[in-house]
Amino acid sequence: MLKPMPAAVWRISSNSLCKGVNPMRFMVAHRRLPLITLLALICLGVQACAVNPATGTPNIVLMSENRELEIGKEEHDKVLATMRVVQDERLTAYVNEVGQRVAAGSHRPDIKYTFTVIDSPEINAFALPGGYVYINRGLLLYLKSEDELAAVLAHEVGHITARHAIQQQARGRLGSAAAAVGGVVAAVATGSGYIGSELAQIGSIWAAAGVSGFGRENELEADSLGAEYLYNAGYNPRAMIDVLSVLKNQEDFNVRVAQRQPTYHGLFTTHPRSDQRLQQAVAQAGVLSADQIRESDPSVFRNHMEGMLWGENTAVASDRNRYYQDLLSYTMVFPDDWMIVDTPTTVQASSPDGTARLRVETMRMQEVKEPRLFVRENLGIELQRSEALSQYRLVGYTGVHTNANGREERLAVIYLGPRVFVFRGDVSDPAQAADMDRLLLSSIRTFRAIQTNERSGAGSLRVRYVLVTEGFDWRALAAASPVPQYPEETLRLLNGYYPIGNPQPGEWIKILM
Repeated sequence: MLKPMPAAVWRISSNSLCKGVNPMRFMVAHRRLPLITLLALICLGVQACAVNPATGTPNIVLMSENRELEIGKEEHDKVLATMRVVQDERLTAYVNEVGQRVAAGSHRPDIKYTFTVIDSPEINAFALPGGYVYINRGLLLYLKSEDELAAVLAHEVGHITARHAIQQQARGRLGSAAAAVGGVVAAVATGSGYIGSELAQIGSIWAAAGVSGFGRENELEADSLGAEYLYNAGYNPRAMIDVLSVLKNQEDFNVRVAQRQPTYHGLFTTHPRSDQRLQQAVAQAGVLSADQIRESDPSVFRNHMEGMLWGENTAVASDRNRYYQDLLSYTMVFPDDWMIVDTPTTVQASSPDGTARLRVETMRMQEVKEPRLFVRENLGIELQRSEALSQYRLVGYTGVHTNANGREERLAVIYLGPRVFVFRGDVSDPAQAADMDRLLLSSIRTFRAIQTNERSGAGSLRVRYVLVTEGFDWRALAAASPVPQYPEETLRLLNGYYPIGNPQPGEWIKILM
C-alpha cells in the first residue's frame, strides 16, 4: 500500500521542479518517497511549469493560454445567460473605457478584456480567466471617483494577468493527481461552489472562485499589480487604499450596526484597515508627478452615477421567487412557482403539486459549536451524504436522514448572527425524490443576509447629486430620506463619511430619491 505524501513535501517538490531542479537530483533528494509518486511529480513538473506573465516567477499550471481564453469565453456566456446585466449603454461604455485604460498598462495588454456591470445590489466585483471583469451596480454606488472605479477594475485585472484562477485550478488538479499516486487530497478553496444565488444556477467553479477570492497572498498580489496598473494609466495608486476604506466602512456597518454579514472578497476580507503590506505595495507603484496625473473631470463620474438604481431591481426581478424576511434579516430564493407561507419566525414553501416542501425555522444559539455538532447534539440527528456549507461568509452543515414519516428528509443548519436557521426539505413522491432533493439543496444554498441597499420597498430609489450648503446636518437629511432603515448610516456610507465627518459647503454629495 502506498503511503500518503505529506502536503508540505508536495508543495516543496512541485515548486522545486518548477524552478528547474534536475530530475535525477530531485529523485535522489526525495528517495524516501514511493517511486510512482516521484515519477508522477516529475512528469507533472515538466508539463506544467510556466513563467507567470505578471510576476516573472515560475508557477505550476496545467493549461495553455489559448485554453484559458476558451474557458473564459465559455464561462462568460454562462454569466450573461444567468445574471442580469445593467441595461445602460452610457454607463457600460464608461466602465469599459476606464477598464480598457487600466488593462492597456497591464502585463497582458494583448488579450481582449471585457468589462460588464452586473445588475445586483450586492457590493462585489470578480474576474474570470481570459480577460473578463465584472462589477456589481451595488459597488459602483459607493465609489466616489473615477480613480476608485479604476482601482476596483485594476485589482480584478491583476487577478487575470497573474492567472490566479488558473493557478488554483492547477493546484486542484495536482492534488487529485497526488491523491491517485500517494493518497494526498488537495482541493481548491471555493467554499460550497454556490457563492451567489445567481452563481448557484451557473454552477461554475471559475465564477465561484472569482467571487470568493483567492487567498491573502494572491489578493495582495492583485492589489500590488493593480496599483502598478493605476500608475501606468495615470490614476492615483492610493485609490486602492481609498477603496479599502469604502469597503471596510461597509464591513463595520454590516457587522456592528445592522448585524449582517459582508460579502465582498479580495481586499475586503484579507486586509486589516491599516495594512502595512498594502501600503508598501501601493508605495512601490510610484508617485505620479503633476504632468503624469490623468486629469479626469469629477463631473463625468457624477453624470454616469446620477440616476443609478439603489437596491433590488424589482422591475426585472419579479420572475424570481426571492423571499425577504426583514425581521430576521435574511433572504433566499425558493424554486419558481412554489407557494410561500410565512409567520414572523418561520417560512414554508411548497411545490405546485404539493409533493415537496421546504420549511425554515430559527433557534437562538445557546453556545458556539460546529454546525455538524449542532445537528448531532442539539437536533439528535445523524446525517447521511453530509457536507459542510460555506456561502456568503456563513457556515453550516447539511445532509439527509429518515424522518418520522419514514421518508428521506433534506436537513441543513446555517449560522447567521446569534441564530441558527434550520431547513427541512420533504418529498412525498419517491419517483421525484432525487430531482427534488437537488432543487431543495440549490434553494438552501441561496440563503444569505439581506444587504444594506436591498431592503424591501427601496427598489424605486435612485441616486441624485446635490450641493452642500451652510448649516448641513446629516440627521436633518436622514429625517427627510425615503430610505426605510438606517437612513443616516446609509447616506454617510454612500458619501464616504461613515461613521463621522461632514462635507464642506460647495461639495457634491449623493442622496436617494
